[in-house]
Amino acid sequence: MPSSLLRLSVVCALAVFLRLSAAKRRHERRRRRLRQLLLLVDQFMTVHPASYCRLNHRVPILRLWFDVESELKQDFHLSRRAMHALQRLLQKDQDHGWGNELEVLIYIYWLAHGLSYRVVSGVFNVPRSTVHRIIHKVAQRIWLHLSLAISFPRTEDLHQVGRGFVDQSGSTVFNEVVGVIDSTHIRIKAPQRHQCDYLNEKGFYSITMQAIFDSNGRFLDIFVGYPGSVPDAGIMRNSSFYQARRYPPTSYILLGDESYPCLDSPIRLITPYTEPVNGQLQELFNYHHYKARRVAERAFGAMRTRWRATLSNTMEVKPAFASQVVSSCAFLHNVCLDNGDVLEQDDETAHDALDFLLPPQELLTDEKSGIPTRDRLAAKNMSVLQE
Repeated sequence: MPSSLLRLSVVCALAVFLRLSAAKRRHERRRRRLRQLLLLVDQFMTVHPASYCRLNHRVPILRLWFDVESELKQDFHLSRRAMHALQRLLQKDQDHGWGNELEVLIYIYWLAHGLSYRVVSGVFNVPRSTVHRIIHKVAQRIWLHLSLAISFPRTEDLHQVGRGFVDQSGSTVFNEVVGVIDSTHIRIKAPQRHQCDYLNEKGFYSITMQAIFDSNGRFLDIFVGYPGSVPDAGIMRNSSFYQARRYPPTSYILLGDESYPCLDSPIRLITPYTEPVNGQLQELFNYHHYKARRVAERAFGAMRTRWRATLSNTMEVKPAFASQVVSSCAFLHNVCLDNGDVLEQDDETAHDALDFLLPPQELLTDEKSGIPTRDRLAAKNMSVLQE
């Protein structure tokens, strides 16, 4: 009997040992799988980048970039010279993470290909979450440094700007013009909040971009992000250049279309005569006024042509980020002009101005009508043309 009990005890102990051993092996396998998973996560998330965070010259898009003889226009919509200039403007000290050079390439490729994180991730062989982070970082960097490429001309350069508008308009009367103000609408998806505010007169959701241009179609000032339902005059009156009376200087003129009020102060802004015009004097003034003002239409069109995949479709991002993206497009437009990368608009990218018959814009109490100044310019224009 005792021997039977002993055998039973041994069997039970062996069974317990085997079960514990099996449990220990299962536990070790789980720990091993967990360590492997944590290693993978660490490779993707560590602040000291894994191998994929370094430039991989075997990726086709990077082989193109490092081949200094190759043209970049087809893939990046920027010339190589303009790309180098942009990277210099955005250069910063960086001792970890992605290099500035690669971050700018990723952002420009994203703009050129319709804001698709998936496309950029595949082309650069970079995780989509990393692409998202880089793009937002570069957009923010451009937003904070817009003045590096977008600024009002120096006082000593105003005469040259005026001469440019004389050439544009075909009349010496416009030698005091130092800018054209206009706005365009950028299509966005319906936002979650305040949808009605973003629904414009043409029935689509948009944010507005107000800009002032010189005679070469260069952006001098931008004001981006107001909802599409706000009229141009309301946007202008809330913009920083108007609030601070920063431009144009005294005795100089801005030109605008019928959506703006004709002003002599606090800024001098001259608009065309309301159609139908009264007589040849007004007709001729409107003709030359329109010729000078067309520089804005061409500049907006060129910007839309370059970034057609982004600006000619509905932007599937939040309004606040859309404002940064659009501002970066204006920034890049000026960088391209400065580096000889000039692009003319095509017929399919006319900007989304809301052209409909507008009543005369009412003046605020602190505004003075510019109608006498417009009449003086129109009379002078007629006199010059008759000589």
